[in-house]
Amino acid sequence: MIKLTDLHGVEYLLNPDQIEKVEQNPDTQIMLLNGHRYYVRETLDEVIDKVVTFRAVYRAAAAKLGGDAAER
Repeated sequence: MIKLTDLHGVEYLLNPDQIEKVEQNPDTQIMLLNGHRYYVRETLDEVIDKVVTFRAVYRAAAAKLGGDAAER
């Protein structure tokens, strides 16, 4: 899960595996596979960094446990 902040300042967690598309014009809009849309304070680059970090931590944890998830 990645932590994001909505336009009202409320923080929440989002499953990055459900992200279909992210746009910034000027607010950052995240569209999920189920059609839901979220507007967040984070920039497009910050969302990308959060997703990349999430995936790196997930892979490292899986490798440490010796699971096959590190290979996915």
